Amino acid sequence: MMKKVLAASLVVAFVLTGCNTFKGMGKDVSKAGDAVSNTAEKTENKM
Repeated sequence: MMKKVLAASLVVAFVLTGCNTFKGMGKDVSKAGDAVSNTAEKTENKM
């Protein structure tokens, strides 16, 4: 149990460090969402 908690904590710390701030993380998530939306629109247009 403790190993899972430690591993999860390390993953969260790594992700937040990569984004530098929660605001930065929000921007990263938003960009990822935009990319998914654009891909879906392109696929829909091809159909």
